Amino acid sequence: MKHMNKSIIGRAMRRGGFGMKVAMAAGMLAVALGAHAQKYVGGDISLLPTYEEHGTHYLGRGGNDAQVQPLEYWGDSARWNAMRVRLFVNPANAGSDAQGEGVRQDLDYVAKLGKRIKDDNYAFMLDFHYSDTWTDPSHHSTPLQWASTDPDVLADSVYTYTKRSLEYLKSVGATPDFIQPGNEITYGMLWPTGRCYPSGANYGTGTFANFVKYLKAGIRACKEVCPQAKIVLHTEMSRADNVTSFYNTIGSQVDYDIIGLSYYPDFHGKLSVLSSVLTTLEQQHADKDIMIVETGYESQWQLPGASHTATEVGLPLSEEGQKKFTDDLIDELNKHSKVTGLFWWAPEDNEFWSDKNPARSSWWNASLYTQNTGKPLAAMFELQRFLGSNPTGIQSVTTTKRTAANEWYTLSGQRVNKPTAKGVYINNGKAVVVK
Repeated sequence: MKHMNKSIIGRAMRRGGFGMKVAMAAGMLAVALGAHAQKYVGGDISLLPTYEEHGTHYLGRGGNDAQVQPLEYWGDSARWNAMRVRLFVNPANAGSDAQGEGVRQDLDYVAKLGKRIKDDNYAFMLDFHYSDTWTDPSHHSTPLQWASTDPDVLADSVYTYTKRSLEYLKSVGATPDFIQPGNEITYGMLWPTGRCYPSGANYGTGTFANFVKYLKAGIRACKEVCPQAKIVLHTEMSRADNVTSFYNTIGSQVDYDIIGLSYYPDFHGKLSVLSSVLTTLEQQHADKDIMIVETGYESQWQLPGASHTATEVGLPLSEEGQKKFTDDLIDELNKHSKVTGLFWWAPEDNEFWSDKNPARSSWWNASLYTQNTGKPLAAMFELQRFLGSNPTGIQSVTTTKRTAANEWYTLSGQRVNKPTAKGVYINNGKAVVVK
C-alpha cells in the first residue's frame, strides 16, 4: 500500500498540474485504506537483470500471456514497497559454481538495478557481502584483493570500500534506505581474522574484537555517506540460541538500528521457533526494530539440503502450501509490534523462458513464479497482508471524466450516483479520481 502512495505521488509530481491533485488524492486514499508507512514488504531481486538478459518473460496472473514490467507489476499488483539487492566486492573472482548460482552483483550491476528500484519509488535495502562470493554461516572468505592478516589494514579496506561504493550509488541516484554491513554475520566476517562465535568467543585465529572492528568500520562509512539510512545487522537461525546470544554480545558496541533475520522453515523449523526468537528479541532489545530480510518456502520441490521436511514443517509442497506459509508467517509477524519488514528471497527466479540459455545453473524452488508456466504464484500477492492490504481489494488508481458506470461509492462506503463533484471514489472495484 505504501508503494502505491509513493509511486503515484512521485510520478504526479513530475507531471505537475492536475497530477499533483491526483497525488494528493492518492495519499488521502492510502491513509483511508490503512497504509502502514513504517512497514516494508518485498523481495531480494538481485538476479532480475540477469533473468531479463536471458530472455525471461514476466507474466501477470490473469488468463493471458501478456508480459508485464516486473518492477511496476510488483508494486501495482502485488503492492510491494521495498527491494533488497546484494553486492560482492569482485564476483569475477568467485568460483564457476558460485557464479552459476547467481554471484555476479558488482558495483556497476547494483548501481543500475538500484537506480531502477529508486526510480520506481521503492525503499532500497543494500546487502554488503564483504567477500567475492557468498557469505553465510559456513563461508565468509576475505576478498582476494584485500589479502592481509592485519586487522587494521582489513578494517581500513572495509571502510574505504564501503564509503566509495555508497558515494557511487548516491551519485547515480541509487541511495539505499537500509544498509546491511555484512550478510548473515552470526559467526563474524572476513575469515579467518574476523571469525568468532556468537557468544563472543574467538574461533581459531579469529577474534570477536576483530569482527567488531570491521563492523564499526563499515558502519562508520555508512553513517558518513548515507546518514539517513538505517543500519541492519543480519543473522541467521541455524541455531535459535545463537541469535539471541549474538545481539546480546554485540550490545551497544556498534551503532545499528534494525535486527535482521533469515528464516526458512526448511532449515530453521516451524514458526514456533521464530515466534520464540522474536519474543526474546523484543524483550531484550526493545529499542530495535526487527526485519525478516530473507525468507521463502517452496511450491513444488523440497529445497536442496533441507534439514526439516515438509511433513515436519506441516505444510504441503504446493502452491497452496506456499501461500499458507506466507499467511501463517504474516499472522505470526503481526503479533510482534517491533517487526517492520518482510523480504522474500529470489522471488524473481523464473527459468520458464530460458531453457536454452538459463540464468542460473539450477532452479530456486522457493521462487514466486512457476517454472512450468512462467506465471506468478499466489504467495506473491499474499505478502501485501503484512502492510494491512487485502490481496482481493483495490488494485489500482485511475482517473476518469464523469462517464463511467453508475456503481459508485465514497471512501467511507456510501453508495452514490454518478459523482458531480471532484474527489476520490470507488467504481467497479477501483479507486477513481474524478476531475
